[in-house]
Amino acid sequence: MSRQLEKSIEGLITIFHSYSSKEGDKHKLSKAELKTLLQEELTDFMAVRQFRGRLSDQQLDFQEFVVLVAALTVACNEFFEGSCQR
Repeated sequence: MSRQLEKSIEGLITIFHSYSSKEGDKHKLSKAELKTLLQEELTDFMAVRQFRGRLSDQQLDFQEFVVLVAALTVACNEFFEGSCQR
């Protein structure tokens, strides 16, 4: 049985490739693929809207995707830590 972190990593990889394989380079998310992923997988995160316009080359590779997810995770953690201290 996999550990929770292993399952999370596997989930990130699976989600990335399920969207990146729809058009063009199967190892990169196009802007359209990223938009669909964000709308379907991160519907509750307002910060995602700010990121969408910043794709300079119109593509996002797996490394950039993981950085995005990590940044969102840190932002959510900071938000919840702040709301718990009140």
